[in-house]
Amino acid sequence: MKLKFHTLDVFTTRKFAGNPLAVVLGADHLSTEQMQTITKEFNLSETTFVMKPENPNNTAKVRIFFPGGEMPFAGHPTLGTAILLAELNNKPGCTISTEIRLELKAGLTPVKVTRIADQCSGIFTAPIVPFIVDVGLPSISATAKALNLEPEDIGFDGHSITSLEGGPRFFYVPVKTRAALEKSQVREPYWSALLKPLGGTADAAYIYTRGGDSLQASFRARMYSPTGGIPEDPATGSATALLAAQLLKAENLQDGKYVWQLEQGYEMGRPSDLKLEADVKSGKLVSVRVGGSAVRMMSGEIDL
Repeated sequence: MKLKFHTLDVFTTRKFAGNPLAVVLGADHLSTEQMQTITKEFNLSETTFVMKPENPNNTAKVRIFFPGGEMPFAGHPTLGTAILLAELNNKPGCTISTEIRLELKAGLTPVKVTRIADQCSGIFTAPIVPFIVDVGLPSISATAKALNLEPEDIGFDGHSITSLEGGPRFFYVPVKTRAALEKSQVREPYWSALLKPLGGTADAAYIYTRGGDSLQASFRARMYSPTGGIPEDPATGSATALLAAQLLKAENLQDGKYVWQLEQGYEMGRPSDLKLEADVKSGKLVSVRVGGSAVRMMSGEIDL
């Protein structure tokens, strides 16, 4: 069996930046075990497998894997896969304005894709509106030890450590300064101890602060998930989507539409730029969207 694959750099407009993604086409006959094996072979943070949709009105059914298992939803695989399918379904060089509808484990996820000249971008609506999880949180001191920080580095304005969910679940750590963000790193045995109060439901920490290199950047972030096989992730679209739930509470958002620009991956040499949009109605999140660009890198065949 031969399967075509493509790789893309996602959440960037230039090659060798952003978050790499592998997309395997025609994967209908692969078993879960084969998908997991292929994912480990690519050795990227995520790999997607594209199949025929269950509903013919949709574009494709997609399964998302990371080295440690399967994910119901993830941002850069969703965006990158949608952009690739839009490009494959249209003539090279032509302007694109289309909606790609992906059947994910977390639910149907529409992605609006556009291409102008040679730049292709998209924005997806999160399949689950994110929310704060009522779960026991580790202490500030334990969090600081696990991430090479000082307790006084953690928290700013109305932002405090929290656990958020919207398909996947992440542990969020706001830090006061760029310097704190830059010095952060996972430290054992404190990291493994940090995860225990979360009941094994989260194995990734998203650290963020205000500002960025760009004047338009609202926040700069890093994401660590070493126990999930991802020492550091260059761009985490799902975690970016979930951040909207933190912003709703911490910044007391009133009804309306909000847009933020975020930077991630800069400290690891894979600069990524993400856009977060949220709609608030009657004091609640009603829709969350994440957007960015992607560029194709490689293509080939897997010989099974």
